[in-house]
Amino acid sequence: MQRAHIVIYGLVQGVFFRSNAKKVAETLGLKGYAGNMADGSVEIVAEGPEEKIKELVKFCKKGPKAARVDKANVKVGEASGDFDGFEIRY
Repeated sequence: MQRAHIVIYGLVQGVFFRSNAKKVAETLGLKGYAGNMADGSVEIVAEGPEEKIKELVKFCKKGPKAARVDKANVKVGEASGDFDGFEIRY
């Protein structure tokens, strides 16, 4: 099991990025969260099988239709098991 920490930059707040990421993550069976950051980026932390994490990262590099992703920083490591589900943090 892996843990991905993804920070997405561009036009990513106010375009339903977090809610779409939540839908994708839940469909993939991933656990973690998505939240807006003060600098205008979106942070996503997700845990699950490597192949499912890769699918979420692929989504994050494109984003939902209304988004414009300029950059996605991705760090992958060992899962911690800290999450029970996937949530949106405010």
